[in-house]
Amino acid sequence: MKGNVLVGQSGGPTAVINSSLAGVFKTAMERGFNKVYGMRYGIQGFMDEQYVDLSEYIKNELDLELLKRTPSAFLGTCRYKLPEIHEDKAVYERIFELLDKLDIEVFIYIGGNDSMDTIRKLFDYSLLTGAKQKFVGCPKTIDNDLAITDHTPGFGSAAKYIATSTKEIICDAMGFSYKKKNVNIVEIMGRNAGWLTGAAGLCRGEDCEGPDLIYLPELPFSVENFVQEVKGLLEKKDVVVAVVSEGIKTEEGKYVCECASANTTTDAFGHIQMSGTASYLATVIKNELGCKTRAVELSTLQRAAAHMASRVDVDEAFNVGGATVKAADEGSSGVMVVIDRVSDDPYQSATGVYDVHRIANDEKMVPRKWINEAGNYVTEEFLDYVRPLIQGHYQPMMVEGLPRHLSIHMKNYDWSAPRGK
Repeated sequence: MKGNVLVGQSGGPTAVINSSLAGVFKTAMERGFNKVYGMRYGIQGFMDEQYVDLSEYIKNELDLELLKRTPSAFLGTCRYKLPEIHEDKAVYERIFELLDKLDIEVFIYIGGNDSMDTIRKLFDYSLLTGAKQKFVGCPKTIDNDLAITDHTPGFGSAAKYIATSTKEIICDAMGFSYKKKNVNIVEIMGRNAGWLTGAAGLCRGEDCEGPDLIYLPELPFSVENFVQEVKGLLEKKDVVVAVVSEGIKTEEGKYVCECASANTTTDAFGHIQMSGTASYLATVIKNELGCKTRAVELSTLQRAAAHMASRVDVDEAFNVGGATVKAADEGSSGVMVVIDRVSDDPYQSATGVYDVHRIANDEKMVPRKWINEAGNYVTEEFLDYVRPLIQGHYQPMMVEGLPRHLSIHMKNYDWSAPRGK
């Protein structure tokens, strides 16, 4: 009889991260594994013996469908950096002790760059000790910055939300344009990669001219040049909408968000907590040009908007989750499942596996050729790459006018009890 599967979620969530979890659970059950345990709050929670039997929450196809439509990390997530093996062997002894205790045969981690680093380290330790477990990474990140894979689950839905929101912001700004000059600056997530920021350009079409400027972190950003470009546009039109990445840097390599606040904090992996880029630039424009400005930071909405999920993204996330189980069941370990683009028209993709050592701690950037010569917009080739990933809609299950989700926190909630007025 087969052993058990252990799955965890790590890093920032996405609108479809739980679709991958659903894919793991369904495929593991179909392939005859005994149980699927879920780590509560990733590897950090697991070391404190925080885990659940997912069969207690996913009891039928309806639960599975609800899970696929549920935003955030159903199991809870963490940003915990495993030490190198030679730095703290006791951490690994603790983890593998628990894996043996639960008769874990397959360890799956759903996450991005840092999560693949966890898979790498656990796999390397298993080689040193001859441990029986298989370790497979399941890709996830709205940033789309994982190497080797064509794109990552989560990116398509975030891109869809960003393009939709940018279009709505432009419509809103145009409504206030009569005899008024106004500048709207929209800040997009993505850290050092501009995939999400560039996706704002998708809203350009017959009914919307799209944003006027798009700045990706792949190229140095000049505040002075930005002011001059906005000034030039305001001489021709009343409304300017600029989209900027949270991770844009000056020629000197300083994040623009650091200009907004000297009190920046970092996470366990040394990543600066980015926020305030749009607010800073809006203040600069207001002071320099004297016009009305508005800063819009979409923030966590970009990764939480399951109601705006792309069907392509949901389906691929589910398939990738299933592919991780399949890969481990067929003997693979120390790998991450990747998405290969088979064709653009019609769009088709397939899954494969790749050595996690080639993926962990690497960042995939937007190619220079996909940014225009002036460095303030993306090319049609970039938009053609993203457009297939936002197609289709995964309709939420609505109850009393709101989407219904599957919640690990509400397992024993009494829905018949009186609620506050």
